[in-house]
Amino acid sequence: GPAAKAQATVDKALGWLKAQQQPDGGWQAKPEEPPALTAIVLKAFVQQPGVTTKTDFVAKGYAKLLTYQLDSGGIYVDGLANYNTSIALSSLAAANDPAFKPQIDKGVAYLKGTQWTERMAGAGPKGEVVKDKANPWYGGSGYGRGGRPDASNTQVTVDALHDAGLKPDDPAFQAALQFFTRVQNRSESNDQPWAGEDGGFIYSVANKGESPAGEYVGPDGRRLLRSYGSMTYAGLKSMIYAGLTKDDPRVKAAWAWIAKNWTLDENPGMKLNSPEAATSGLYYYYHTLAKALNAYDEPVVTDAKGAKHDWRAELIDKLAASQQPDGSWAGSKRWMEDKPLLTTAYAVLALQEAAKDLKEHPAK
Repeated sequence: GPAAKAQATVDKALGWLKAQQQPDGGWQAKPEEPPALTAIVLKAFVQQPGVTTKTDFVAKGYAKLLTYQLDSGGIYVDGLANYNTSIALSSLAAANDPAFKPQIDKGVAYLKGTQWTERMAGAGPKGEVVKDKANPWYGGSGYGRGGRPDASNTQVTVDALHDAGLKPDDPAFQAALQFFTRVQNRSESNDQPWAGEDGGFIYSVANKGESPAGEYVGPDGRRLLRSYGSMTYAGLKSMIYAGLTKDDPRVKAAWAWIAKNWTLDENPGMKLNSPEAATSGLYYYYHTLAKALNAYDEPVVTDAKGAKHDWRAELIDKLAASQQPDGSWAGSKRWMEDKPLLTTAYAVLALQEAAKDLKEHPAK
């Protein structure tokens, strides 16, 4: 069944990942590679039954990861400060080791200080500050302190704060909710001039709105931005982590987009920009989709034609079928998914999410 298939696929992948560990304990093959690579692989391991921070190679990995934590609490080297710190925090939280609490607390404080709110530590590179919720950047996070905010960095930040145990009413979640409302194509709740009506999500409010899925002109002549899969699941999940329920109109609109655009063959929305873009961020998409559907807590997605999809079984089948003989996965060049280390970690995390409730929802 799906559970056995997921387990066999994960076991093979973890065998490959273990073999990629560097002599220094990390998983970065070159010094310039981001610590997030080590963090995301460690998360895949500690989420397996029987693997803990006492497991030799895992202990070595976390020791290496923590060498990157700065006095500020951030966990990164040169750039991508929020992204690396967030992935590292989620990994430290998944390890479930009380010894990591001080490092996690420092990381949480760092992430809160880089979120675009009136509480942000300092200003942006051009002296930008966000005084209140009227500013469209409010609640977002960018690649680092002062970086223009986007839905991808904001969702990994929200993931990290959620994994670290923050409650939905935390000001950081409520601010992020404001940001996600402004990257959703739902003009009723979104005050941005490009806001459409399909309920899906785009990438950023910066530069008059940005979407790697492209833009188009609506029937009324307005410039509209195309929603796409990975950011729509990111938005849905972040809204749920911020305490919204299934009957909130923003959540309903996101779910309608997901049902209408259900697919595991591509990152939906992307190929409308260019045919080769269809698989951009595919493994990030699988991982985000699995986490979001778990958070939304719905085992079946009913698509536009009324067909019912047991997403757990379908995702497990898809990933098992696309695994390379050596246990890894290979993605497209965009967004680093040509790095099998990253792609394989995403695939394992997606499979772990898909397998989570299989006992509670036995496949019919």
